[in-house]
Amino acid sequence: MDIEIKRLDHLGIVAGVIKDLKLIEMIDERIKPDELEEISTGEAVAGMILNGLGFSQKPLSLTPQFFKNKPMEQLFREGVEADHFNRFKLGRSLDKAFNYGVDCLFSELSFPICKAEQVDLRFNDLDTTSFSLTGDYLPDTDEQAIHITHGYSKDHRADLKQAVLEMVVSQDGGIPLFCKCHDGNASDNEIFKHRANELIRQFKAGSIPRYLIMDSKGYTKKNAPNLAKVPYITRIPETFNDVKLLINQALSWDDQWITINKDYRFQCFELGHYHIDQRWMVVYSQGAFERAEKTLNKRSKKEDNSIEKQLFHLQAQRFKTKKEASKALEELSEKWKYHEIDEFHFHKHVKYAKKGKPTADSPIKSIQWQIKATFKRDEKRIAHAQHCKACFVLGTSIPLNQLSNEDVFWGYKNQSQVERGFRFLKDPVFFVSSLFVKKPSRVQSLLMVMTLALLVYSIAQRRMRKKLEQTGESLPNQIGQPTKTPTLRWVFQLLEGIDHVKIKIQNGYQTVINGITDLHRKILKLFGNTVCRIYQIYST
Repeated sequence: MDIEIKRLDHLGIVAGVIKDLKLIEMIDERIKPDELEEISTGEAVAGMILNGLGFSQKPLSLTPQFFKNKPMEQLFREGVEADHFNRFKLGRSLDKAFNYGVDCLFSELSFPICKAEQVDLRFNDLDTTSFSLTGDYLPDTDEQAIHITHGYSKDHRADLKQAVLEMVVSQDGGIPLFCKCHDGNASDNEIFKHRANELIRQFKAGSIPRYLIMDSKGYTKKNAPNLAKVPYITRIPETFNDVKLLINQALSWDDQWITINKDYRFQCFELGHYHIDQRWMVVYSQGAFERAEKTLNKRSKKEDNSIEKQLFHLQAQRFKTKKEASKALEELSEKWKYHEIDEFHFHKHVKYAKKGKPTADSPIKSIQWQIKATFKRDEKRIAHAQHCKACFVLGTSIPLNQLSNEDVFWGYKNQSQVERGFRFLKDPVFFVSSLFVKKPSRVQSLLMVMTLALLVYSIAQRRMRKKLEQTGESLPNQIGQPTKTPTLRWVFQLLEGIDHVKIKIQNGYQTVINGITDLHRKILKLFGNTVCRIYQIYST
């Protein structure tokens, strides 16, 4: 009796979600398969996604090696083999995706998927990140290809060339809705300028209101004409004088605060800025107030040491009059942020016209004054600075009858989804060394495939958490405590040890899934019928 054992682990969930989303079929509808191809472009992309979400630390160039011990008929279909996913096939598939238009392809896949999954598309987070690249990149003849070059590195690797990835993500599940690659030296301001018209078109085409959430770097005078066309929520840069004035005004109106919860309260002001009618919300954070105390104490101590040196040098000087000495001390103290003058006194220095011991009648040539001073912490000013640091200002062009002040606040606070997506894409065990391709056009396609993998991962995690919420059940976390919001990455680890066993019998083959525990069964049922069929368990 022949037995063939292959590893399935969590890959059945990834493959099942890909099948549920009809991702392969949607790609193949747009990039028509050749009848001589062993696998289609859609299947090649699915293979790259499975490799990336396999967290195997194998680069895409070793995808055939990754699939060697995997049950291909379960993950794909009968006839698909590991060697079909060789680097030549993957490279050609990336070329086809680029020729179709990677940003267009991604949008045509993500929006129908989000609609089918009933994802809330009202709040959309926009941000960019950079991917550092090593090696030399061949010049691309296609004018649409990005230019891989040095630029501002968010990875703090200014020595490396890079590409910039722009992404729009839904707050509901952190699902990427749009992605686009830019030159390595592209600025966020320019990226948003080009993005604005497309956002306007998409927002108007939808049947429900949609809002753009972004951080302060997008709120500039240069971008104002574009912002005026898009309903947005943003943090207003702290460097604006208007922000400082508004925070001071809100702090002086202590009885006007509206409480959101024990950690946050706000005051709202209506104003016009950059020729846009807006609401600006001064938000007070209790957590930021407590953090500011430590920061200000550290800065105060640093200034303390600096003032001691300043006064040492001041007290070594001589002045013609007390007024001059006082003025010098005053000019010095005006620069202090956290201290004030405590006490000061003058010491008189008389210079006589004749040498020797002076007498009562000795003529005086000149009189000079020395000033000596002590200082202390300005507790009142430090307390005010601490309250100021506890505040930040949100701005929105969305009318109050469309979105309440509290919804504006939570819309901004929940924008961490895009940052989580970027952290996921940059995880060293996700698509490790995947940017092995040397053509800029293939880099663009590969970043799109990576973002597709994030889409599949986000959809699967959203499904799992919603099912747990609906059933009132929970899963054990890393320390064995029940949680209703586990990460899919942790759940993947819980599913290690599941094998696909193929046994040769007299009339053919019989397949058995081995290693499924009660916990595994509970987890797999959260993902629906397709996943359950792959693992050969009942979905109910």
